[in-house]
Amino acid sequence: MAEYAKFTEEMKKTHTILVPNMLPIHFKLIIRILEAYGYHCELLESESKTVVEEGLKNVHNDTCYPCLLVVGQFMEALKSGKYDPNRTALLITQTGGGCRASNYIHLLRKCVSETFPQVPVVSLNFSGLEKDSGFRMTVPITLKCLYGVLYGDMLMTIYNQCRPYELIRGSSEKCLLKWQKKLDTLFKENKFTNTKKIYKEILDDFAKIERSSVPKIKVGIVGEIYVKYSPLANNHLEDFLLSEGCEPVVPLFLEFILYWAVNKLNDASLYDAKTAATPLFKAAYKTIYHKQKEFISAIKKHGVFEAPHDFEHLRKIGQQYIGQGVSMGEGWLIPSEMGALAESGTENIICTQPFGCLPNHIVAKGMSRAVKERYPNANIIAIDYDPGATRVNQENRIKLMLANAKASRK
Repeated sequence: MAEYAKFTEEMKKTHTILVPNMLPIHFKLIIRILEAYGYHCELLESESKTVVEEGLKNVHNDTCYPCLLVVGQFMEALKSGKYDPNRTALLITQTGGGCRASNYIHLLRKCVSETFPQVPVVSLNFSGLEKDSGFRMTVPITLKCLYGVLYGDMLMTIYNQCRPYELIRGSSEKCLLKWQKKLDTLFKENKFTNTKKIYKEILDDFAKIERSSVPKIKVGIVGEIYVKYSPLANNHLEDFLLSEGCEPVVPLFLEFILYWAVNKLNDASLYDAKTAATPLFKAAYKTIYHKQKEFISAIKKHGVFEAPHDFEHLRKIGQQYIGQGVSMGEGWLIPSEMGALAESGTENIICTQPFGCLPNHIVAKGMSRAVKERYPNANIIAIDYDPGATRVNQENRIKLMLANAKASRK
């Protein structure tokens, strides 16, 4: 096995850690949290053609599109001259599952080592996949990151409900930026745990935005996690929907975390795969689910905005279509989210399908018909994202879906 550069404790003081920007709102909060613990992180936001070109150069063309983009973005950054390779590290997440999130770290290490052997690739995971790394997700860091996800979800959810209706252009973004800055301060001062108070203040501030009362077509976005959230990967899908007079409805990132945690418990039950860590995952699931219920309760109590669906309810919806043993990639979560969106009135749904994500294609396309049978008005379309797919073609297919949505409203 080839030896790769490792991130050491000493590198915290000297290295800049580059992070691919999957969730713009959430990750800006999280890198600030990491910085408070001595990790100097920087989000990569380049969207040039070079990203795809570098991805195609450095990984084979059967690799999934998210992997190609992440590798391409890293390689473009390292070759740009902006960063000193001797003082740069790369950070990538691993879930511990069987899909790209766990496995393409090895592809990244291989292609980085050929050109920049001194650059370490850091694994951010909670499965103990790499025990000898100097980058450690300690309990305090993990706890703060959980709150970062909660507040990121709150900002993303309410921002998306305000932006399509704002009467003064840019007022929603102004409120978002205000709260991103304020949350940075709250995390630094360790005043972030009073979620009820902070949620209410966020909701109150966004509620002050002058908004139109004319309803817009709601369009849910589901699919593979990177393409679902990343503007780079989905060609700014949310912005395109806004330009078409729609309201994008994006599921919580917390749902994916709950999905990942409950799958550990499902595996223990379905496949008799209990380990010493199983009680920890059970406790983690209960804690995170409790936090989601607080989140939903805060929005409902406030009464101005629409609350997302409860995760246990989401699970029950999913069981109408598919077993929870189907957990490769986003697995049963995709039909569950499609069903929950259709049930709550968001009948127009875009399923983002990256090239090379086999579980996503099979489950999403395979289950969309079952969702339509239960909800005949569901208007579901799968959009492919890959190096050869043109933005014009993607947007034309979405426009056709929206034309059907508008026709059904008449």
